[in-house]
Amino acid sequence: MTYGECVKGLGSDKSFFVKSRFAVCNGASFLQTWTRNNRPVGESMFNVRVIGTIAKNSRDINFQYHFTDFTTTGTTGAATMPITTKGNIPQSWPAGAKYVRGGKMPGTKTFTQLKAQRTFNETVTAKPGQGSKKDLDLLFAVYEPAISYTPPPGWTLRGALGGKLFMLAPRWESASYLANSTGGTKPEKKGAATFSYLTTLTLSAKPGAEEQAEAAHIRQAFLVPQDTKPYMSAKKVPGQTAKDPLHRTVDSKRIDKNRAAAVKQCKRYWGPNYTNGDKECDEYPFASTYEGAAEPEYDPEVTKFNFSAKPIPKADNQAGGQILKSFYGKNRIIDGLDDGFMVTIVS
Repeated sequence: MTYGECVKGLGSDKSFFVKSRFAVCNGASFLQTWTRNNRPVGESMFNVRVIGTIAKNSRDINFQYHFTDFTTTGTTGAATMPITTKGNIPQSWPAGAKYVRGGKMPGTKTFTQLKAQRTFNETVTAKPGQGSKKDLDLLFAVYEPAISYTPPPGWTLRGALGGKLFMLAPRWESASYLANSTGGTKPEKKGAATFSYLTTLTLSAKPGAEEQAEAAHIRQAFLVPQDTKPYMSAKKVPGQTAKDPLHRTVDSKRIDKNRAAAVKQCKRYWGPNYTNGDKECDEYPFASTYEGAAEPEYDPEVTKFNFSAKPIPKADNQAGGQILKSFYGKNRIIDGLDDGFMVTIVS
């Protein structure tokens, strides 16, 4: 993410902007009101924007700090005001994780010095072997950019003396089914980092799109679920909102059961020859999710038949499957409820 993309993404009213699970930024303005004898005599301000980026299949997260828009009005002591910048990691899950820090943070510099130097960066790496779940080596953290300042001798500032910027939580894992799971010749670099963000799979129902029939099927399940099969009066399939996302499963037995449960409904409503015309049974939620058609076999408390199955052209079904597979890999979607995603249909 470039600085320009960050500025444009934040606009004038957003505290953070997400380009992808590997590129995010945040920003804040810091205003100082200078007083003498309890009366305001001037103001100063500056902006801070922090861009977090992760290279492909890397455990290294780079945080670039941009200090801009330094202004003063009236009488102030801003020129010599010391400003301290920190990238705090107040929490980790599991607790006690160790991080390797690199780059060159500004530490404490004056308003004048920061105005001249403007850009700094820090790298944060979590080595593998510290996470939970042996098959994932999963580690979450909170990264918190913090800015603080104090008035020079003889001056008083009114209001807060700094603040913290919101940053999406970093995550590290070494999932065996994702790229760089072993690190090749460098096992100390296996796995990768992402930012914890509920991303969205986009499918196209536009004429000519290779997955058009599958996307149209999902759109029907979203908009008119009562018209989908199997019939269920209160059907509301997940994956439409952040409050009710889908979760990936890599359990081959569960995936097979999800597919079998969907096929059963295709045969029930369209007969044993539903594949005529080179068709396949398409299901939503996807068979590779915990919310698939066989979910009630694993969780008796969920509503039965809260899915849709429909014969669609084989080519569209397989194209949709390839798009989903690529989406999982590109976004490093992990198995389980610690990760999730949504689906949107464009038409």
